[in-house]
Amino acid sequence: DPSRRGGRPCHSGPVTSFTFATAHSIAFGPGRSAELGGVVAGLGRRPFVCTGAHPTRFGRLLDDLPDGRTWPVSGEPALDDIRSGVAAARAHRADVVVGLGGGAVLDAAKLIAALSPNSGDVLDYLEVIGAGRPLAELPLPFVAVPTTAGTGSEVTSNGVVTSPEHGVKVSLRAPSMLARVAIVDPELTIGCPPAVTASSGLDALTQCLEPYVSPFANPLTDGFCAEGLRRAGRSLRRAYEAGDDLEARTDMALCSVLGGLALANAKLGAVHGLAGVIGGLTGAPHGVCCATLLVPASSATIDALRAHDANHPALRRYAEAGELLSGTAGIEVLLDWLRDTVRLLRVPTISELGVRPDAFRQIAEQAAKASSTKGNPIALSVDQLIGVLGAAARD
Repeated sequence: DPSRRGGRPCHSGPVTSFTFATAHSIAFGPGRSAELGGVVAGLGRRPFVCTGAHPTRFGRLLDDLPDGRTWPVSGEPALDDIRSGVAAARAHRADVVVGLGGGAVLDAAKLIAALSPNSGDVLDYLEVIGAGRPLAELPLPFVAVPTTAGTGSEVTSNGVVTSPEHGVKVSLRAPSMLARVAIVDPELTIGCPPAVTASSGLDALTQCLEPYVSPFANPLTDGFCAEGLRRAGRSLRRAYEAGDDLEARTDMALCSVLGGLALANAKLGAVHGLAGVIGGLTGAPHGVCCATLLVPASSATIDALRAHDANHPALRRYAEAGELLSGTAGIEVLLDWLRDTVRLLRVPTISELGVRPDAFRQIAEQAAKASSTKGNPIALSVDQLIGVLGAAARD
């Protein structure tokens, strides 16, 4: 409800009730991935393991799953990829699904775990472009092992898939899709290239910032967001500059988990609303889309809030975020820190991602209706979203 987002967010006053959901169990810390074999053995005997395009990178973990079928995921999964994965999991008679990789791999694994026991096509269950049917059968047990620090997919209840035919990214979501176990081992992220560290890290940061200013925030998500922002502030640049800095990698892995916990329960905002549409149109990685939109979307939201109500509580939250990231409170401090970080991490513009100005209105119209956008602290008009895209094309 846009009028609700123009009013006072729920976290500014007494909170009478809220709901919180996450993975059944989270195992966090350096070296915890060594527990994967035992965790999977406790859930099933025939694991189906979704990995990145180069599964040999994590050969020792795959060796602990001797009866597993490995299924590589190259890039962001499309509808046909999920169909093929479901068919392969059924042929393997899988009874547990493992996602060992970045956010795209975890999303694919989550979708395959959900759809393998259910009849029909993936479109029968998807939002927006599909029938949106609820899952009739419980998903197979799902174990999430992220190897990047960004999406927080290991602790969320939705899987994202691209439809090239429709030019959009859409979700299948259900509480039963939450991971049975999320094993978050920062050591697995040490091999990430700088560009991946940058885009995934800025995505994790965004997923702490947007829920922090959301009208759907609650005391639990507030704490997660604040801690995530604090850790990103001290470690994102370090992780980019020195990829083998385990302390920095640990901070960013925790930032990713905290952002996932927050977004799953307090929603996101305009950055993700626009990023989802751009990713669907161009095929650009989700984290890169978020990174290039972070500053212009935040600036536009702050301007809209100031024009609506100079004392809006979300403005105070933005100022607090500046202090959490940099040590000094203030909205301009926040924006300056974000601009400097985006520059230091060499984030591309949306023009470099292949977004042309003649597509701005279409993107903005779709983003205005996206579920992610509904968490923005104030509704941005289509014209305001077009302005965000124009700034993201220049900066």
